[in-house]
Amino acid sequence: MASEVDVIVIGLGPGGEAAAGKLARSGLSVIGVEARLVGGECPYYGCIPSKMMIRAGNALMEGRRIQELAGQAAITPDWSMVAHRIRNEATDNWDDTVAMNRLVDSGVELIRGRAQLTGATTVNVAGQEYAARKAIIINAGTEPAVPPIPGLSSVPYWTNREAIATTRVPESLIVIGGGAIGVELAQAFARFDSRVSVIEASDRLVPLEEPESGAELLKALEADGVNVTVKAQVKSIEHSAGTFTVHLEDKSLPASQLLIATGRNTNLGSLGVAALGIDEDVKFLETDEYMQVAPGVYAIGDITGKGAFTHMSMYQSAIAVAHILEAEPRTAEYHAVPRVTFTDPEIGSVGLTEAQARSTGLSVRVGRADLTESSRGWLHKAGNSGFIKVVEDAATGTLVGATSVGPSGGEVLGLLALAVHARIPVSTLRSMIYAYPTFHRAIESALNDLQ
Repeated sequence: MASEVDVIVIGLGPGGEAAAGKLARSGLSVIGVEARLVGGECPYYGCIPSKMMIRAGNALMEGRRIQELAGQAAITPDWSMVAHRIRNEATDNWDDTVAMNRLVDSGVELIRGRAQLTGATTVNVAGQEYAARKAIIINAGTEPAVPPIPGLSSVPYWTNREAIATTRVPESLIVIGGGAIGVELAQAFARFDSRVSVIEASDRLVPLEEPESGAELLKALEADGVNVTVKAQVKSIEHSAGTFTVHLEDKSLPASQLLIATGRNTNLGSLGVAALGIDEDVKFLETDEYMQVAPGVYAIGDITGKGAFTHMSMYQSAIAVAHILEAEPRTAEYHAVPRVTFTDPEIGSVGLTEAQARSTGLSVRVGRADLTESSRGWLHKAGNSGFIKVVEDAATGTLVGATSVGPSGGEVLGLLALAVHARIPVSTLRSMIYAYPTFHRAIESALNDLQ
């Protein structure tokens, strides 16, 4: 006989953990099912430890910039400090006891194992059947995508997980994939004196962002000594005597370590979505504005295809919880999704790129301001590269997209994200007072450049 509860949450990454805790504190009986670590990828193998690596690498770079600004400094990288911080401060040595206790203390019953849907209200975990009276929330997350490259499956490559957990900096590193994860880790290791090469299949780095963002990043990585190859197809991979060899169409690259950073994949078939009448080969789950896949069945996070970001999962989680609790209704909107690539310079963006806006048939105006031409950029000097780009729908006089690249690109993005989200008229944004001398003051210059 199935054990009955009010809500079953499958997957306890950030959004699932938050939903389970909130529902339990609201008085519902909740089961949370997790096969790995409570908290998910972000705190153990993703956003948190990777930013520790990036922070350390940026500190080294700031030390190297001293000679342009303030004198001389001798810089000696020490990866052991980074590895220690990741192991002891971020991940508790990849132990989720703290997160587990937090969840259980909120009233959630934690079930360890892999869940499989057996119906619209039932879930099986290790042979035990559970039934949900009110709702099932699916927050199954994603796994590192491994491309079908000849030879790859037989070599000891890294994904982001092994890269985060490493206690040593590889003497040389090849990164396959020039998206956010690949370039962030590439730059971090390069600043700890690894000889890094990045291989990207597209014609530019971070291909989902504005072309100008990829160009700025290319300059920055090359200044860090990173060898970047774009428009490249990997033909095969070998590993012998401690050396990886990546064969491209026109050359071969050797390295002591290989990192695969070619995106993330869902695996919804193994979750049993067929029990919901959904094709098990589907890549993402389509939801309504309340995050429902079907009545009483909700999907949040990576598996919705709206962005593999912790903030997206948390946003969708809150919408699903409000609907389950029949609280003040909230509906999902995706016209102003913010995202940040935490390289140096940071790349922050929100909404549509210029190309995306034009492809939808909007009457587009674009404005741009170069940070190096701003007073703050001039003062900042070393490490001041970047720009602000705004994309306006001329018919409505509002921004539909924006990009902020620079030393604090992700922070400057805040105002731009608000403008896109709230559809603030450009005339209102132009009438604001922008503090001087700041990086964000370049937003005013970009708005005045709209044409």
